[in-house]
Amino acid sequence: MLLNCLVEIGDLKDPIDAVGKFTYFYETTMHTFMVDILLLEDDRVLSTEIKSFLLSQGFTCDQAFDGIEFLAQTHQKKYGFYLLDINVPKINGLEICKKIRNHDALTPIIILSAYDDIDDKKEAFLRAADDYLVKPFVLDELLMRINSLLRRQQHNENSSPKTLVIDDLIIFPEEARVLRADEEINLTQKEFQLLLILAQANGRTLSKQHISEEVWQNQFQTTQNTIEVYINFLRKKIDKNFENKLIHTRPGFGYYLAADK
Repeated sequence: MLLNCLVEIGDLKDPIDAVGKFTYFYETTMHTFMVDILLLEDDRVLSTEIKSFLLSQGFTCDQAFDGIEFLAQTHQKKYGFYLLDINVPKINGLEICKKIRNHDALTPIIILSAYDDIDDKKEAFLRAADDYLVKPFVLDELLMRINSLLRRQQHNENSSPKTLVIDDLIIFPEEARVLRADEEINLTQKEFQLLLILAQANGRTLSKQHISEEVWQNQFQTTQNTIEVYINFLRKKIDKNFENKLIHTRPGFGYYLAADK
């Protein structure tokens, strides 16, 4: 494909046209990340259409048509991306998303659903989905969203230090693990992302708006109450059983993470 494109570009007499054509080719093909995708979709025609498209973009894609089949495949193979329809037989996509996040906080998940109500989207994001795409959708948009999440994941992996230490709290960004006084703390994906950006701020106060943009990417209208709820979730897990409190509120400004000396 690359050779054919370069030959065609070489035939162009106008160098500007050649540059433009190569730029288009690069942006639409070379920016694709090659990962194994597992697709949960009970509509076999749509599932096959999505799979064929993803294969044409250089991904590998396995199909599951119900929740139990999906879980069985995750036990047989490690996947780098999940696409989940909600309304599927046996175990629905939201419950599948929750089950994944119980042991895997980092692998990207996009919900594909005909449900366009804001409450349905909130349910998906509360289960720590990364994105929500409403059917019917253009396959190119799905590709853009997949690549966007993979770029963010790659950036986080490249820029994150091996460990972050605040007092007796140790955060392992690459493993999505947290220890407090040598005790393992189990967090959901969103809880971990929230804790991580607070830790990376090095004691600076983060506003609710900043937290909304970084953790939820403004994928739906995150309310102040949503952020307060997640801060409370974190406090119960990080601070409740420890004398020294690490998560603090600066009234009117936001939240920060620091040892309470």
